[in-house]
Amino acid sequence: MCPKGSYHHISTIMTDNNIIKTLRTEMLNTVERNILPFWLNNMQDEEHGGFYGQMRGDGTLIKDADKGGILNGRILWSFAAAYRVLQRPEYLAAAKRARDYIINHFIDSEYGGSYWSVDYLGNAKDTKKQFYAIGFMLYGMSEYVRAAITDLRTPQTEIEETIEISFQLFDTIEVHSLDRINNGYIEAQTREWGEIADMRLSDLDANYPKSQNTHLHIMEPYTNLLRCLNEMETKGMSVDQNRKQQVADALRNIICIFTDRILNPDTHHLDLFFENDWTRGAGWLESYGHDIECSWLMHEAAMVLADKDILKKVEPIVVLVAKASEKGLNSDGSMTHEANLDTGHVDDDRHWWVQAEAVVGFYNIYQYFNDRSALDKALCCWKYIKDNLIDHEYGEWYWSRNAHGEVNTRDDHAGFWKCPYHNSRMCLEIIERTE
Repeated sequence: MCPKGSYHHISTIMTDNNIIKTLRTEMLNTVERNILPFWLNNMQDEEHGGFYGQMRGDGTLIKDADKGGILNGRILWSFAAAYRVLQRPEYLAAAKRARDYIINHFIDSEYGGSYWSVDYLGNAKDTKKQFYAIGFMLYGMSEYVRAAITDLRTPQTEIEETIEISFQLFDTIEVHSLDRINNGYIEAQTREWGEIADMRLSDLDANYPKSQNTHLHIMEPYTNLLRCLNEMETKGMSVDQNRKQQVADALRNIICIFTDRILNPDTHHLDLFFENDWTRGAGWLESYGHDIECSWLMHEAAMVLADKDILKKVEPIVVLVAKASEKGLNSDGSMTHEANLDTGHVDDDRHWWVQAEAVVGFYNIYQYFNDRSALDKALCCWKYIKDNLIDHEYGEWYWSRNAHGEVNTRDDHAGFWKCPYHNSRMCLEIIERTE
């Protein structure tokens, strides 16, 4: 699937060790010189706190744009993870900035959970409770604890407060989102935890009570919270074992939801939308980016859970889902976003996040399943990113290029959905996996 002159050719004259060493160096350079400096230098709101809510695709900064919960949760995760891996103090400072802003402006002190958005002054704007967004708040908070326990200067009270907020967010999801009749997690509720007519995550989504996407990004923070508790114990810190067991049980349940409900057993793709009783809705859809992302996140969840039976069940599925995602691979090394098999419509734009997840997902298959061809797929996609998506003028990455190679400047360079999370995580995952 790789074009001539790609890593597939290079790998015939370089050893894997040399290729991986080069890859690691390039990932370090990308996260430290391209992605994170953009957010530090351009997006910190020095007047009103936190981070600006939007930079348009043409580079125009919108200082009075609303600030999204997903964006802020992902910024928190990105800088906390970057500090944990790279130990640069400016990353911890940015993570603390994001953490404090979330606590002061996004956390709903009256009803619990977190708001969907605040205005540029920090006042609550859209107060609905979208569990996908709450999941990212948990992902960021638990990662901040992981970072803070490596830093001797972080006050113990701050660590304790952050882990307590993490548990509150976990409880919010378990109490208000978990369907105790049919299992699984619903999409959204009102601020006061009432029913809401429009449960969609975005205008691009179908209005169904359950989705693969929300489940994926609840499994992800549950994995991280359990890993955080494990690391706290390793550091000799006190951990409530009953609480830890609750997290482990919830993680085990959601892994099995993926294997038993969300996975399409006929195609090994992930179905995307569901009624409460798990009837598939919205037609025959395939999302190749979510397939490859889920393959490695599900594998990570099973490994952190450390349940041998679950891992035995999951690992063959990991390989099958990754293989199914290859339907979206293109000859230039990139991956197509998604397709509607009922209508024949294919979104063949090369979205930034899809490419980032493809690199990690295929590297995971190479690393744990001894598939050398998967390394070539990861390297080819990384070459596409380097050649086509990294913005060397403003920093960060373009939203996408279309199949003809034209840059998408219609969508944000930074905004509600355009965050440092997918691409910085790609870099940090490869850095940690190649140590």
